Amino acid sequence: MHTMTIGEVATRSGLRASTLRYYEEAGVLPAVERVRGQRRYDASVLARLAVIRLAQDLGFSIAEMRSLVAGFDDTGVSPAR
Repeated sequence: MHTMTIGEVATRSGLRASTLRYYEEAGVLPAVERVRGQRRYDASVLARLAVIRLAQDLGFSIAEMRSLVAGFDDTGVSPAR
């Protein structure tokens, strides 16, 4: 499976690397695997970031975004949610 560096994710998502680190620290993004000290993301992070960006555009706070994405995984979210 191909993984992306924080720079690649930043470029693809249109966010700064510092924003990605902040989201991880705030619990909006899960901690990711590190390879030789570098964060490595899989492609599912881009979908999560799209949801986060939409929530941010709608005025959600960081705490609300953390609650919104709690339980997200590679397969998505249950329809009941």
